[in-house]
Amino acid sequence: MLAPLIVAARFLTVLPVPRREAEEAISFGRAAWWFPAVGFLLGVALAVSDRVLSLAFPPLLSVGLVLALWKIATGGIHLDGLADCLDGLAGRDAEHRRAIMHDSRIGTFGATGLILCLLVEFLALAALPSPVRGRLLLLAPVAGRLAPVLIGPCFRAATPGQGTGAAFLAATSRRAGPVLFVVVAGLAMWELGVWGALIMVDGMAMSALASGALARRFGGVTGDVLGASVELCELGVLLGGACLVHYGAL
Repeated sequence: MLAPLIVAARFLTVLPVPRREAEEAISFGRAAWWFPAVGFLLGVALAVSDRVLSLAFPPLLSVGLVLALWKIATGGIHLDGLADCLDGLAGRDAEHRRAIMHDSRIGTFGATGLILCLLVEFLALAALPSPVRGRLLLLAPVAGRLAPVLIGPCFRAATPGQGTGAAFLAATSRRAGPVLFVVVAGLAMWELGVWGALIMVDGMAMSALASGALARRFGGVTGDVLGASVELCELGVLLGGACLVHYGAL
């Protein structure tokens, strides 16, 4: 029963779990149902860390430390996917772009994108009042980990039968995304009312539009595109929350 959760935790975080489970391609299908749960546990840890660090450090420093913990806890895997996708856009055709993405070196596009993404996330978190920030720190990781489950099956794999992305798409049920969307929307409304659902949809829409554009450029979805979808959804949630705070809705 806990095996899919263990696989999901290993796939999405730096927690050490048995390698044997994670190597079963079919495990991705079962683990996908647990992705938002892993995000919830991460969100709880971030919200608690935010509360503790805000008592020990000045506001901007505590926000920076929370953001650092966030990315360290995930091993930077989603940031890596985003950087690879941005670097790949420089290719002349789909095959060349995928070849660039497989290069372990980071290019100008990827480095610039990472800097801007982290900067915007930091500024968005810093702009949120403490109670709202804690709730969004809980919601963003949950919504982010729903993104590949909901969006991924809408596209074909760029290289069927090859790579983590293709294995994930082949094993993941198309029912998982819609069912989990309802659950996460309920969590968002419980936290922030109707505005919470709007923020979640905003993040999902941002992720879906970007994933669609990337899939067209790469000839389909790859593991990097799925990783980027997580990062972009989280960014969209934070931007939506900051916007609503700016206009006094939250």
